[in-house]
Amino acid sequence: MLPTGGNYADAFGEQWLRWRKTQLDSYSGTTITKSRLYRCLGESGIDLLSRLNCSTHVLEVGCGAGRFTEILLQFPSARVTSLDLSSAVDANQINFPQTKNHRIIQADIMHAPFEVGGFDLVICLGVIQHTPNPEATISKLFEQVRPGGMLVIDHYTPDIKRLTKITALLLRPVIKRLPSKARMRTCEALVSFFFPIHKAIRHIPFAQQIFSRVSPITTYFHAYSHLPDHLQREWSILDTHDSLTDWNKHLRTMKQIALVLNEIGAIAIEVIVDPDF
Repeated sequence: MLPTGGNYADAFGEQWLRWRKTQLDSYSGTTITKSRLYRCLGESGIDLLSRLNCSTHVLEVGCGAGRFTEILLQFPSARVTSLDLSSAVDANQINFPQTKNHRIIQADIMHAPFEVGGFDLVICLGVIQHTPNPEATISKLFEQVRPGGMLVIDHYTPDIKRLTKITALLLRPVIKRLPSKARMRTCEALVSFFFPIHKAIRHIPFAQQIFSRVSPITTYFHAYSHLPDHLQREWSILDTHDSLTDWNKHLRTMKQIALVLNEIGAIAIEVIVDPDF
């Protein structure tokens, strides 16, 4: 039970209101988010969004501040419904106000305010591992896909990087229970201490990988080396907060995800590894 009596997504809402522009490609001047979304969609998903003379009804679950909303709205045929359980919907509204092609709804996907089978494309990225029951969440997401439509999801896997980040594993149970302002201050203090060390050793072979096992923060000097220092730090604060304050952090293997999709009746299942996730 949450100590504040809120829901498990409260910390996410707070972080997206605080850093509502950080991961937008239009803010970073990169194509980091577009590239990730396109990898997840694959050719079939991009074709579905690109079709002419017909609207593509898209449900974006766990929309946050609109990282993927921005890219989806670039497709003229997309009619996007952005849904989030948290107050992140307020950040999404500021970034991408509602129009005839975009509506924003605050709701729990487990009690979705839609008739089943109403969307051509359902997208849920960076979310399922944080819900109380990933298998139940996947099933509810699939219910929203109309026959012949497409479900695009991702999930944390039990890889060596997540299982050996020792300090983060020890700190997270404590930090996630702190009051909101204390959580943010703690994450920012951790970044202030560890970030300069990461930066100093970023060009030393293997040093970053080894130090990351001890450091509790998240950095992107290797993954996104083209980001300038001020954005490196901003991304670091955001994703450190994300990784140390999430109430649930489930891990599932690719085989487990494929099995769930098969059991709920999905066809043409494709499970791949995203190197940047």
